[in-house]
Amino acid sequence: MMITTALGNTRIFQYSKSRLWGKIFPWRRSQGTGRAKFVLAVLLLFQALMVGCSSVAINSSMVDGAINSIATDEQPALSGNGRFLAFVSNREGQNQLFLYDLRRRSYKTLLELRRSLTVMESPSLSYTGRYIVYSANDSGRADIYLYDRLTYRLEMLTRGYRGAVRHPHISPNGRYISFEGSRRGQWDIEIIDRGPNIELDTETSLSES
Repeated sequence: MMITTALGNTRIFQYSKSRLWGKIFPWRRSQGTGRAKFVLAVLLLFQALMVGCSSVAINSSMVDGAINSIATDEQPALSGNGRFLAFVSNREGQNQLFLYDLRRRSYKTLLELRRSLTVMESPSLSYTGRYIVYSANDSGRADIYLYDRLTYRLEMLTRGYRGAVRHPHISPNGRYISFEGSRRGQWDIEIIDRGPNIELDTETSLSES
């Protein structure tokens, strides 16, 4: 048998077809147990392929008709307990932030965040959804904002930051916020520590809100 490589015809080995088959499947020489082992090997291979190709069920009923609209709905972010979904949509003309209660199947009002000339992006939620962090272009440049749904307080976290910012994420307890910043002339990872004296987001922070 001749094997052709990029270097030309190189004689690697030379076997007859029957001898080659015997080298690959030596147990095939015995027709009885060999055939049974071959069938078993094929079945095991098929089972492994089926496990690797198993699909994940997508529950479209949770969002279709209730959340998705004829506008662009994107950048979804779930709270840690899985109850609230924040996302960005241009259904009101430009990108605005929306918050949906998956348990009660209703929208939560975010009047403090509604600004006609503000473009919002990249929402992130703490564990119960008490704290919402996002980026917004409010005055010609993007900044990172934090909104507390319990106290209705809105805070700009990157005031005075020298550089562009994007992609904020808040920790489950609401203390830390990470984002990408360009103060060194390149995109770097930055972390804000809100301090040990803040009210952390816990299991009961917004249990009924």
